[in-house]
Amino acid sequence: MKKTVALVLGSGAARGHAHIGVIQALEERGYDIISVSGCSIGAIIGGLFAAGKLSEYRQWAESLDRMSVVRLLDMSLLNGGYVKGDRFFEKIQSMIGEPTIESLPIAYTAVGADLLNQKEFWFQRGDLISAMRASSAIPSLISPVALNGRMYVDGGVLNPLPIIPSVPAGADYIVAVDLNGPAQIANVDLPEEDSEAPAWWQSAKGFFMKEDKDALAEKVEYSPESWGRLQTINMMFETMQESLTQYKLAGYPPDLLISVPKNISGFYEFWRTKELIEFGYDVALKAIDGLESPSAAYYSFPKGHQK
Repeated sequence: MKKTVALVLGSGAARGHAHIGVIQALEERGYDIISVSGCSIGAIIGGLFAAGKLSEYRQWAESLDRMSVVRLLDMSLLNGGYVKGDRFFEKIQSMIGEPTIESLPIAYTAVGADLLNQKEFWFQRGDLISAMRASSAIPSLISPVALNGRMYVDGGVLNPLPIIPSVPAGADYIVAVDLNGPAQIANVDLPEEDSEAPAWWQSAKGFFMKEDKDALAEKVEYSPESWGRLQTINMMFETMQESLTQYKLAGYPPDLLISVPKNISGFYEFWRTKELIEFGYDVALKAIDGLESPSAAYYSFPKGHQK
């Protein structure tokens, strides 16, 4: 009989494509995922999996190049400079249709942050696409989502690794994937210039990176000197998420914690899907080996922490 898993997928923008590799590894090793709780990109990947459309999404995501990602960024300069997200979620909707959360074959929870009431909100009923959007509205980048008189932003503001919603599933194991793990040495792969880029990108790209040709030519490794305003804001957000994650893990440690380095990719590098999936797959296989070891009661990779 297969061992069951309640899967917790954390927030981390483009790094979230590592979640796909983790899911692949769990299924290949014979685990039955009976519950998914997610935040931000974790809510999106988890929703696609719960709806049975993760393979279709993976095929599309692996086809993205840098300009494909730029074209998905439907920035509204008349609406505070936010990315609306319509193009991305129209693509998602073309894959999954308009299912409700309660119609999904497995338990699903997306976590958002309710700004007006200043608390986290669990989406466990209602429209799946709306829950995904509300959970992934990254502050300073993506437009907040208004639903039923409330205003939602990315759940990572309050709970970047939503473990508690996975507890009622009663699975054999709670497996959590943290996308804000300790940084490792990695190059920041910066977008190239392209004459096909829309006009707003040419004027707004300063928010993504510092426009210093000499500095960019050297491809500085994870260097603050190369950050733009949005990158700086995002690093502040990720620092907050990393601290919050440690509190959540201390209160509700999962049976298996898979830790993905926070600098494995830039938050906007969705064109690196294939390598991120492969990284998640490899890391998950090593972590599962640790979980299945007779001496391991709690395992985290790559930090190697046991208790």
